[in-house]
Amino acid sequence: MDLAYIPSPSRGVLHLGPVPLRAYAFCIIIGVVVGVWLGSRRWVARGGAKHTVGDIAVWAVPFGLVGGRLYHVITDHQLYFGEGRNAWAAFKIWEGGLGIWGAIALGAVGAWIGARRRGVPLPAYADAIAPGIALAQACGRWGNWFNQELYGKATTLPWGLEIHKVETDGTVIDGVYHPTFLYESLWCVGVAVLVIWADRRFTLGHGRAFALYVAAYTVGRFWIEYLRIDEAHHILGLRLNDWTSILVFIGAVVYLVVSAKLRPGREAPDSIDPASRPADDADAQGDGVGDGAVPAKAASDGEAEAGGIGSADDPADGPSRPSDTPPTTERSSAQDGVTPGQAV
Repeated sequence: MDLAYIPSPSRGVLHLGPVPLRAYAFCIIIGVVVGVWLGSRRWVARGGAKHTVGDIAVWAVPFGLVGGRLYHVITDHQLYFGEGRNAWAAFKIWEGGLGIWGAIALGAVGAWIGARRRGVPLPAYADAIAPGIALAQACGRWGNWFNQELYGKATTLPWGLEIHKVETDGTVIDGVYHPTFLYESLWCVGVAVLVIWADRRFTLGHGRAFALYVAAYTVGRFWIEYLRIDEAHHILGLRLNDWTSILVFIGAVVYLVVSAKLRPGREAPDSIDPASRPADDADAQGDGVGDGAVPAKAASDGEAEAGGIGSADDPADGPSRPSDTPPTTERSSAQDGVTPGQAV
């Protein structure tokens, strides 16, 4: 039966000379790449430009990493501050410890900055990247496996996770536990599939696809958090992240309902990304000249050179030659708009 257990890697760092290559960081990088790739495909399908998602991600990802780390350090400050603790360890992000709540919150600030710079509405952008964020989380959770962290209660299930490690204080941990990293990874994949399906089925817009992602994720996070045994603050018998999940779930559901009533439907494809509009359209919006249109001044100048011909709708001025009639060698005075007695 032991053969059925999930083994833990013997190490999570590969040294390339003096340079450490950490599996945790690679999992995060892979997650970012997958998220941007899927988000870009969905953004283009909605009518946006190809590189917009990546350009905004340049702002959102660093903000998200900082926010995730801040949330972890603040809510688990006892791990870094106090007697016998090393405060500098709070900066060792490669050892694990990113709170998704802080990552989403501060990452949204970065996305807002990037979206404003691109002239993109943030709710539409959030809808496009929502399933990509879920897949990014699914990839990132495997970093916890390499670090042998965030596992659950002891179990005898055949898919239990074998843990063999020594804590910094010398405590030896050797046993089989619930692989909560795997539970959350699979749940996030399911959330991504749910959001993609619901978005196609109900044409979600104005941030509702993102709200659905948040609501669905918090449901899974609630029961997965209940299985975890790592140190955490408890309030009324529940872990802090359980309470956070409850509050965020309520907020996401309220937004879904209210938004559907106030702003039904989805944003128009030509309104979400200025970079996707053709140059001719931008020119038309800037100076009022459309495809094949003649500027008003040029038209008046042309009429003056033709002999002061007025509007074609004015019968007093006589008919004018249609614009699509090719010029001929012999033209009648009527075609030229010449009145009797005018010199030719």
